[in-house]
Order: sequence, then structure tokens, then C-alpha cells
Amino acid sequence: MFCIRVSRRCGVHKKYVIEEKRMIEPRVGFIVYGVHKDGLKDPMGQPFIDEAVVEHSKNALVKAGLKLVTHDVVIATKQEAIAAMRRMKSDEKVDAVILFSGTWVWAAHLVGATRDYSTSGKGLMLWTHPGSQGWRPVGGLVMHGGLLEIGVAHKFVYGAADDPETIAKLTSYAQASHLKNWLNLSTLGTFGGRGMGQTCGVADPSQWMRMFGVDIDSRDTTELIGTAQAISSDEIKELAPRLQRLFGKTPEPGLVNERSIRLYLALKKIVQNEKFDFYTIQSFPGLGDDYSATCFAQSMMLEDGYATSTLGDFNTLLTVLLLTKLSKERVYYGDLQHIDTKNNEIKIIGDGACPPSLAGKLGPAGFAEHGIPTEGEAGGLSVKLICKVGEGVLARLGRVNGEFQMVITRATVFEPPAAQLADRLNECGIPFWPHGFVTAQCDVNKLLQHWTNEYACLGYGSDIFPALVDFCELTGIKAILP
Repeated sequence: MFCIRVSRRCGVHKKYVIEEKRMIEPRVGFIVYGVHKDGLKDPMGQPFIDEAVVEHSKNALVKAGLKLVTHDVVIATKQEAIAAMRRMKSDEKVDAVILFSGTWVWAAHLVGATRDYSTSGKGLMLWTHPGSQGWRPVGGLVMHGGLLEIGVAHKFVYGAADDPETIAKLTSYAQASHLKNWLNLSTLGTFGGRGMGQTCGVADPSQWMRMFGVDIDSRDTTELIGTAQAISSDEIKELAPRLQRLFGKTPEPGLVNERSIRLYLALKKIVQNEKFDFYTIQSFPGLGDDYSATCFAQSMMLEDGYATSTLGDFNTLLTVLLLTKLSKERVYYGDLQHIDTKNNEIKIIGDGACPPSLAGKLGPAGFAEHGIPTEGEAGGLSVKLICKVGEGVLARLGRVNGEFQMVITRATVFEPPAAQLADRLNECGIPFWPHGFVTAQCDVNKLLQHWTNEYACLGYGSDIFPALVDFCELTGIKAILP
């Protein structure tokens, strides 16, 4: 549960190992432009383009985690602009381009090539470093105005390389561009259909392809059950050391618990074999009645770094994907179960699914039971824990009249005092499901008016918020910032 105040398998040793969570590293083209180049000096004897400023700016971007693809020629002519922008357009590893104003420029020589680059869907930033010498603001503003005139989407940033806010703006937009490009040509797997009659999580496959370039590939759960039944006893034993590390013990032997483990291993096999980039699963009705609840399997897949959701909820899935890519920690999604509007506190309680590494100081993750036969008669393992303290983001994608919007707010995860813990867990009537406690840094009543589902998704990291906002801008999603 979550209360919010608003393995890879090693082929040599055949053991499951835990991979360290790696942050995304956007790849960004860096192009300097300006007419007065190649060392041309102003009447005071200073080069118009200050190479020290250029180098300092590039170094600041690299230090912030961006991988730069630098273009050695300062562009000024149409031919130079075409060569530079076509290079960045054709390089599939480039997520975005930063056009850096070196001095003033004839915008007409650059906007055509820039417009052609923009048809790739990649991100575009104009960066102007302050300073009177060199006339950089003139070059920046004439390009900014020219691109606005012809309707080329871009982010205009005016600020110094030693200003953290400036670098954060460039970095978040680059991250958002990376996410957009990652989604393009990806495959979303869906096991089963709509779960629990959710109207607010279904997808229009044509809309997903049109807006994100994502192919939705559906499967029923027949193969999943068959694969789970075929998991060998050796494969189950090989998982035991990892469960010991994550939970401090292994589950009690028994058919229900064994099926939960088999389902996790089978799910991972199929997702990998089908090359699904992310997936959603119906869970129940169906699989949770016929074989096993998916709580444990979903918990472990989240722990493995896979973006996933239950109940065939595509909107939660995309939110989880974005948070997974942006956060250094694993992501938690669960029911937005209770809201205390006076204290900006929201309790989020997942149906037994939560990555075990999110357990805080109040105790390690443990095993529990799913516990509700009306939501899966077969039963199954679930995870119990209290989520650890940290700063993060609470968000969820949704649709209103068929149009996407995303509600996003900063949030602080906290742990209740130990003396109050039992009462706080018992409030919901299901104390053994995972809890998270968070303070939402927003107008909670406004958040509730725009919230489009019972689920809430939480990602750890104070720098996630701007990247989500920029992603919405890049993809045509309406951002709601309560």
C-alpha cells in the first residue's frame, strides 16, 4: 500500500543477479551557429564567438548526464545548415538538437534546414547564453522568432551554463525527447482484456500509434498458464537466493505460493521472447480465478525494471513507463485509497503488488496473501511493505473525451510514527497490502477534480517533474498541474 500526503539470468552461473538501475542518457546534437565565425573579431579585437563560453556550455551539459554529438562546423550558410541538420536527423541515436547561438545570424539561412529536421519528431532547443559581447541574444532571438513564424516547435532557453536552472531546463527537455523517441516503434504487450470493468484505462490502438508510434500486440492468457506449468523445479530453486535478499526469506512451500512464482518466471519469459517493451495484464477476471493472482509476478517484474500495469490499464502503464525511465528507484502504482484534504495526505494501497526494494526503515518487504476471493479465487502471494521516505512525483495519464491529459504533482513520501503504524495500516481493513504515505504539494481538491482513475503512480526523484511536463508538451498531452 501507498499512503501519500499528496534478472537477468546469467548464462554462465545460472543464477539471478540484480542489475543496478541506470538512468536514461539522452543523446543530443550540439550545433553552434553565427555569421561572424572562424575567429572573426569585433572592432574591440575580441572574437565574436567566445570559444570559452561554448566549451563551458558543452561541459555543463555533459556533467548533467547528456551525451553530446558535436558538430565541428559553426553553421551560417544554407549549405552548412542543411549538412548539420540532416546529419542529426538521420542519426537514429540522436534524441534532440541544441542550436547554440554563437553570435547574430541570418535566420533565413537556417530555418529551412531546421524545419526539415523537425519533421523527424525529434526535440529541438535554442540556447542563448547571456552576455553583451558577441551579440548572442540577437542571434538567439532572431532564430526564435523565425521558428515561431513558420510554426516549428522548439524550446527557447535563455540562461548561463553555470546556472543550475538553465541546465535543468535543457536536461529535462532532452529527457522528454528521449522518452518520445524510445516509444516510437516500440511494442506494448497486453495479456487478456479489460480488468474489473475499467472504462478509464482502455486504449484506442490507432490513437497510440498516431500519437506515440506504439504497436499494441494482444495475447490471451492460455500461453501464460502453459508456460507457468512448464517451469522446472530447478528454475524455481534458482530464484531462491534473490528472494532471500529481497525479503529476508523464501515463501512457505505450497501450491498457491509455487504458482505465484511460476507465473512470474513465465511472464518474464514470454515478455522477453515476444520482445514486448512494456506490457499490461488483465489479472482478473480470468487468470486470477483460473491459476493465480498476479500480485507477486507484477511486484517482481516492477523490481526487474519492467514497466507494467494490471487490469489492462494502458494509461497507468504509460505513466509507469515514464517514471521507470526517469527514476533511479523502482516505481509503485496502487489505489488512491484515501485522501485527507486538510493535510494534503493521500493513502495509496496497491492490491498486493509493489517492488520489494521500496521497503523503508519500518521493516523489510514481506510475503502476504492476496486475500480477496472476489478478485481472484485462485489466490496467490502478495507483497507487504511500507514505502521508504523520499521526494518524488505523483502522476497519472488519462483521457477526457478521448483526449490525453496527465495530472502531475510533486510529492513527499513519509513514514508514520512507529506508535501509529498499526492503526494506520488497519484503517483500510486490509493491513497486509503494501502502503505508501505521501504529502502532495498541490491543491488536492483540484487534483481530485482532474484525476481520471482510481490508480496513482509514484516515482522517486525530485527532478522527474519537469521532464514529465516537457514530455506532455512534445507529445500533445495536456498537462494538469494542480
